[in-house]
Formats: sequence, structure tokens, C-alpha cells
Amino acid sequence: MKSAFRRFLLAGAVALVIFTVVYFAGLRSWHRGWGATPAELAASMPGDELLPNGSGQATHAMTIHAAPEDIWPWIMQIGQDRSGFYSYTWLENSIGCEMPKIERIVPEWPARTQGETVWFATPRHFEAQGKMIAAVVEPHRSFAMVMPADWSRIQAGGRGQEGLWSFTLVPTGPRTTRLIARVRNGPPKTVRERLAGLLFWEPAHFVMERKMLLTIKGLAEGKPTFSSALR
Repeated sequence: MKSAFRRFLLAGAVALVIFTVVYFAGLRSWHRGWGATPAELAASMPGDELLPNGSGQATHAMTIHAAPEDIWPWIMQIGQDRSGFYSYTWLENSIGCEMPKIERIVPEWPARTQGETVWFATPRHFEAQGKMIAAVVEPHRSFAMVMPADWSRIQAGGRGQEGLWSFTLVPTGPRTTRLIARVRNGPPKTVRERLAGLLFWEPAHFVMERKMLLTIKGLAEGKPTFSSALR
């Protein structure tokens, strides 16, 4: 019995080592730059200057066959207080976000304004901390959000230290646009935070944001998303 248990532990350790090598040798760099060109990965995006000393960055991108002005309204509707995040709503709601799922333009909702709160979960949960602040709002071009504490620092003339999430629209043709999403992180405070970021938050963000970008692409192009096709 003890011998079988030791073999089980050894097999688990070997599998963990193999996964770690594969993940850090290629899989991590792949998902952190999914869809982006080398030029986009290296380029400075609107909002980057608000958190210039981030410890990590992920850039995801895709081509959408629509003009920036047709994509922009969908970006302006992101948030728990509006359309949700066009991602796996059931997963978000499994942890109490109370995320809506609205896949249509709502004219009554005005564009976001600088300094406005964008909710990531209902204020009733997570001690009302699930939110970011709109820091850059350039119509049809860029939208960037920062953490609330960073917004206070920026307002005081400083720079962000915790995190930034941005969306940039770059027209490449009469009806073709690159949608570039970027997240920048502040330095982790503990080793535990660093490990949680590497092994959980980074891949989780990729999975959720990939779905978000694909949904925005389908909506902007007037094509049914997977969830819409089921209705």
C-alpha cells in the first residue's frame, strides 16, 4: 500500500513538473499574447502611461469586420451595471457577481465618462470592491480603466500601482478594425499573490477575455453569437 502511494506521489510530482515546464516554456507566452501581432505586443497603448511600472502585461487582439464607431457602443456597455462583460455569464454568476447578459445596444445608456465607476459585480457583494474607474475615454479609439486607489493617485498627480485594463480600436481598412485589449498589473505584494497570479488569475483572465472579444466581434459584425444562436 505504501509503495503504491509513493508511486502515486511520484507520478503526481512528475506530471506537475512536466506541466510547469510546458506552461512556462510556451503556453503562458501564447495566451498572454493571443491574437496580437509582434508590433501590437511592443506598442504603447492609450492608458499605459497611467501605470508605467507594471510587473506584468497581457495583450489580446482580433480583427473585426466593422468600423470603430460600430464597435465602440458595445465597449461602452461593458459592466455589471450595463450589459455585463459578454463572457461566461454563468461562471461569473456562480461566484455572486449577478452579471446581466444583454446582447443588444441600449440607446438610453450614455457613453462612459472619465471618472465613472464600472462595476464588475453587484455592489451588494464583495464589500462593494468589485469595480474599476474609467480613466481614458476617447470615443471610437480607446477606453481604459484603473483600480479605484490608482484613480485617486492619478487625480493627485501620481501614477497607478495596482492595475489597468484597456481597449483600443485601430482601423485597418474601410470596414476593418483591430480590437486590442491589454491588462497591466502592479507588483505583487507577496509570494502567494505572485503564484496566484501566475497559476490562476492569468489563465482565468485569458479564458474570460477571449470569450468577451469573440462575442463583441460577433455582435459588431451582426452575426449571432453562440449563446444567441441557441435561443
